[in-house]
Amino acid sequence: MKNEFSSLTDKELADKLASLKSELFNLRFTNATGSLTNNSSISVCKRNIARVKTVMRQRELGLAKAPTKETTKKSTRKTAKVDAEVKG
Repeated sequence: MKNEFSSLTDKELADKLASLKSELFNLRFTNATGSLTNNSSISVCKRNIARVKTVMRQRELGLAKAPTKETTKKSTRKTAKVDAEVKG
């Protein structure tokens, strides 16, 4: 889970943050109307927002580097290769 967000580019992180904030708003609204079945989903969403913000701040401070296109392509190839081996 921790590496899930660190492998995203800056643009993808910003998009993910926006979608998580939207999801949190919807969860809070659903909770207020009384139709939320899983109350822990709110705290999970909050934690994911914090994780995204942490990765963004680490990159801002220079403590972590954003993945390059080459890194992203390599990880995709490795994943595809492993998936092929598992299915194969």
